[in-house]
Amino acid sequence: MTFQEQIQQGIPATLPKPKPYETTINHAPKRKEILGEEEKKLALKNALRYFEPQFHAELLPEFREELEKYGRIYMYRFRPDYEMKARPISEYPGKSEQAKAIMLMIQNNLDYAVAQHPHELITYGGNGAVFSNWAQYLLTMKYLSEMTDEQTLVMYSGHPMGLFPSHKDAPRVVVTNGMMIPNYSKPDDWEKFNALGVTQYGQMTAGSYMYIGPQGIVHGTTITVLNAFRKINKEPKGGLFVTSGLGGMSGAQPKAGNIAGCVTVCAEVNPKITKIRHDQKWVNEIHENLNELVERVRKAQESKETVSLAYLGNIVEVWEKFDQENLRIDIGSDQTSLHNPWAGGYYPVGQSFEESNKMMAENPELFKEKVHETLRRHADAINRHTAKGTYFFDYGNAFLLEASRAGADVMAENPTLGREFKFPSYVQDIMGPMCFDYGFGPFRWVCTSGKPEDLQKTDDIACAVLEEIQQNSPEEIQQQMKDNIQWIKGAQENKLVVGSQARILYADAEGRMKIAEAFNKAIRNGEIGPVVLGRDHHDVSGTDSPYRETSNIYDGSRFTADMAIHNVIGDSFRGATWVSIHNGGGVGWGEVINGGFGMLLDGSEDADRRLKSMLFWDVNNGISRRSWARNEGAVFAIKRAMEAEPKLKVTLPNFVDENLF
Repeated sequence: MTFQEQIQQGIPATLPKPKPYETTINHAPKRKEILGEEEKKLALKNALRYFEPQFHAELLPEFREELEKYGRIYMYRFRPDYEMKARPISEYPGKSEQAKAIMLMIQNNLDYAVAQHPHELITYGGNGAVFSNWAQYLLTMKYLSEMTDEQTLVMYSGHPMGLFPSHKDAPRVVVTNGMMIPNYSKPDDWEKFNALGVTQYGQMTAGSYMYIGPQGIVHGTTITVLNAFRKINKEPKGGLFVTSGLGGMSGAQPKAGNIAGCVTVCAEVNPKITKIRHDQKWVNEIHENLNELVERVRKAQESKETVSLAYLGNIVEVWEKFDQENLRIDIGSDQTSLHNPWAGGYYPVGQSFEESNKMMAENPELFKEKVHETLRRHADAINRHTAKGTYFFDYGNAFLLEASRAGADVMAENPTLGREFKFPSYVQDIMGPMCFDYGFGPFRWVCTSGKPEDLQKTDDIACAVLEEIQQNSPEEIQQQMKDNIQWIKGAQENKLVVGSQARILYADAEGRMKIAEAFNKAIRNGEIGPVVLGRDHHDVSGTDSPYRETSNIYDGSRFTADMAIHNVIGDSFRGATWVSIHNGGGVGWGEVINGGFGMLLDGSEDADRRLKSMLFWDVNNGISRRSWARNEGAVFAIKRAMEAEPKLKVTLPNFVDENLF
């Protein structure tokens, strides 16, 4: 069968042969035993409902074995034989260009070069799933190949509920992931209901088909590293940045360090992912000996070399060794997946990767105890460095939250609302006041032709638009404009593409709208092929996350999720091609609600109309909320937006004189 025919058949009418378990692939760890016997039976019945009854007798023992062996039913047998990658949009079967674009994005999320655990349909973060099983993937792709522009596909946490009649301006796909009743949103609830096959953890951009590899976060990480050095009044050259995690989005850190121009040490316990990042040239060197690492860092500091060094081992060993050697760390953070601490997101010190994975599945209580011990040691080592002048910030991965739950020394001596920890979130100190409050966030696009020359043309278009905007930009956002122009000019030489021909660029509403409008014009003129627009959910408006995206909201509303919900509702009727709303994100199940969108630009007048309506709302919804929280940068930004758009009228806060209290 051709690729198109395989897509159109969906779940095969005859059973494919079982596939061997490929040991060379980076697989998800075994999930802990969470279901009782009756629940296991229910999980099997839930899985078998995708298949005709005549196949149940053969599939039942196979699915039971998967559940026992891996803690989930992935349906490996139904993994497609074709290569999993984003193809040019013209190669997808279907009646709707918008649907074809979504198929392209789904396959990009599952590309072996992009996905963390591709055979388990997990894109990043240890549990960020596009689907729960391969039947869901096959059925979804079939529906998309049949869809018209007057239908909408409804996705219930990975499950394609079906195609429903709608209209051309409705989203082609509406995605929800993990939208639990609040009292059933604890970490073990995810384990249980995911094992039952009734919900999944979509992370942020995995379950919304908008992940573009580590590039998706590298721009924000570069901005963070540059501004962290600015906060301590030091040039990045010769400066040392120490962090951990090379898996999904954390894999961007060494590349961002190189772009910023510092020395980066990034620890990672997984040898497979460490090798992948080295092969992709996202990290320069791999070291396994701490003494050799110390000498290499000293040499790099002395010569002011720009270099990224991966340490294959536990990050705690690095912090402790550098303390013993009195090695000066300028800025430090952590980007292990501590939103997922009990299932592969964070590993205890003093044990091998294999030993930890075994303990995680077979003795979860001991594993939890070891993780807590490690977090306490981790925090103690960081405290010794900060006493010497290191600037440490939480990277929104729930490090401080989980460390506090472990009893680590991370709480502020004199806490205030929103500043409970002794270390700031990077959003509190950097991204919030410098970017999000002014409307700058991770706008991204994908060239659906698959042509590198199209990406080059879009880079040039975006750069020209930003340079024109900068000429009339107010002083308050000149630094942001300068950083973003510098970024896009260096994008090609930094070789950021993994998977699809994609780009990320921090831009405000004006920048996003004008860049998108210029893209649509270039498509209409035949200069480039269609372009998919999107963004990271880690943005101005899409996500309510009290310890990350909204951690610089100090009016008490950081635990509410109105903004994210309104964001998706508003995007839906303003022209998004697809929308998504998730529980979970990058800080943990039950800790965040986040929403995203995708939009296809095809050169049409409809696309021009939609992009102006939707992108304006998508950004200014968040600025409005941040303004109401009395964030001064956001008050400035929303006043400026109201001047530019007379139809916009936003309630502004009155400031109270502190002396009255």
